[in-house]
Amino acid sequence: MKAIQIREFGDTNNLRLEDVPIPSLHAGEALIRNQACGVNPIDWKTCSGGGAAPFIGNLPFIPGWEFAGVVEQVAEDVTHLKAGDPVFGMIRFPDRAECYAEYIAAPAAEICKRPPSLDSVTAGGLATASLTAWQALFDKGGLQAGQRVLILGAAGGVGHLAVQLAKWAGADVYGTASGRNHSFLRSLGAGKLFDYQSTNLTDAVNNIDLIIDAVGGETGIEALACLKPGGTMVTLPSVTKDAVIAAGEALNLSVLPIRAEANAQQLAEIANLYDQGDLRICLAKSYPLDQAAEAFRLSAEGHVRGKLVLTL
Repeated sequence: MKAIQIREFGDTNNLRLEDVPIPSLHAGEALIRNQACGVNPIDWKTCSGGGAAPFIGNLPFIPGWEFAGVVEQVAEDVTHLKAGDPVFGMIRFPDRAECYAEYIAAPAAEICKRPPSLDSVTAGGLATASLTAWQALFDKGGLQAGQRVLILGAAGGVGHLAVQLAKWAGADVYGTASGRNHSFLRSLGAGKLFDYQSTNLTDAVNNIDLIIDAVGGETGIEALACLKPGGTMVTLPSVTKDAVIAAGEALNLSVLPIRAEANAQQLAEIANLYDQGDLRICLAKSYPLDQAAEAFRLSAEGHVRGKLVLTL
């Protein structure tokens, strides 16, 4: 089968489309014929030697943690899936999952069936961002109806899903994004929006119950002034989390890091919301698998609206 591999850490020139063996099927697994896989910052960060690189073991390495495809075969102990089932998921994170490939051996307990309304390309970019948004809002942030939530980087892959999930949960939703994305975010349910290029956020909004920080660094640190006493920030970027947490501690504010976890039950709820029309995902662009390097370059620029997907 074909797969994207790296043989050394570095820039996108190290990404190679190569022939590799179809993975063997072990107990508790399903063999998936892959149709699409999402491109996330953790992918290019890991391939450059950061991100989840400490967890993946020896090179070569096939990147990717999310996919959408069709079940080809299941192990004898797997009873809830069968050949032909359309599925999607985020698997094994932060250990190697090898989703940038034509076939994937996936833990059956971590994947979810797709409703007919959720096509493979859309589903290919949904799992990681939606689980991150869900777990940041509800598991870490404890969001309740009527609370005020501020989403930094609201037009990004995680951000635009967090806007919709927060609105669905009955929160008042605020967000930061460039002005060109404001009408898009209003269509998703955002209320007040702030252009990070021209607005001093701390002068514009305060008394926020929960901040979802998808930007990190100085942006996250400065936004702490928008929290109400007893409020919470969930900060996503791992590279700046320690600095943002320290800044929160200095102000006696709760700042929590997050590492998204595979969760088939939450994915089923997310798929149901999509099926009912309560959630949609913006696909910025899709590329064939052999153009993974171009997708990495675009993702690393940090201005993508929604998600990037590789198709097979």
